[in-house]
Amino acid sequence: MATGTEPPGTATGVRSPGRADIAARHLRTDRWWLSPAVTAAGLLAFVAYSTWRAFANAHYYAAPYVSPFYSPCLAENCVPMRGGPNWEIFGSWWGLSPALLILVFPLGFRLTCYYYRKAYYRGFWAAPPACAVAEPHRTYTGETRFPLLLQNLHRYFFYAALPVAGILTYDTVLTFRNADYDWGHAGLGTLLFLVNIALIWAYTLSCHSCRHIVGGRLKHFSKHPVRYRLWTWVGRLNARHMLLAWSSLISVALCDLYVYLLATGTFDDPRFF
Repeated sequence: MATGTEPPGTATGVRSPGRADIAARHLRTDRWWLSPAVTAAGLLAFVAYSTWRAFANAHYYAAPYVSPFYSPCLAENCVPMRGGPNWEIFGSWWGLSPALLILVFPLGFRLTCYYYRKAYYRGFWAAPPACAVAEPHRTYTGETRFPLLLQNLHRYFFYAALPVAGILTYDTVLTFRNADYDWGHAGLGTLLFLVNIALIWAYTLSCHSCRHIVGGRLKHFSKHPVRYRLWTWVGRLNARHMLLAWSSLISVALCDLYVYLLATGTFDDPRFF
């Protein structure tokens, strides 16, 4: 097979020495670049917004709502939340935003997620940029070296994501109070939090690690009917993992934005009852 004519060491990707000498980088005629570009833009927007909110250390509580970016609050510099998850584990020595103590777990879970890996590998690293479009890199080592070796921590981040989802569920229950902490009330924020926690749980349980935990390494499904039923349920969610990944990412940002707008006095929470 013919090889490229470029001097050794001057070309990369499909033009590198030893690769087939094919003039066209790909044969696709559609706008293949649109999907990775939109993905990169969406992820960049969330990173920029979440970074701003995580370091803001303000306007994250408007009774009875607490931003999911700041729950649970693990330092003494948290705004007191009546009945909320105020756990002063780190004491007064922690002077930075308390969001930085908890966001590492849900963000670690999403960063190592199989879908998000594909999304930012294609969107930012062009590895590869799209199906049937060759990557521009000279070599490929997969996830066998640092830092990509850390992707193997995904199953452990899944275990950490479960209690975080449980705490956010508790926060959602607390939204059935009014600003005076009386029970039996609901507002627009309550509806947003209900949608968000449903999407958070759906995304978390649709994880490939969850699917493996409930039904993996079984030689005979017939001998484990309960685990098989759970495996089929998780499998149905797993088929929509990409949709749930984006939906839950948007919903958690919207909940935080809603709390921010309430806390800054931009508008009042409309109450249904």
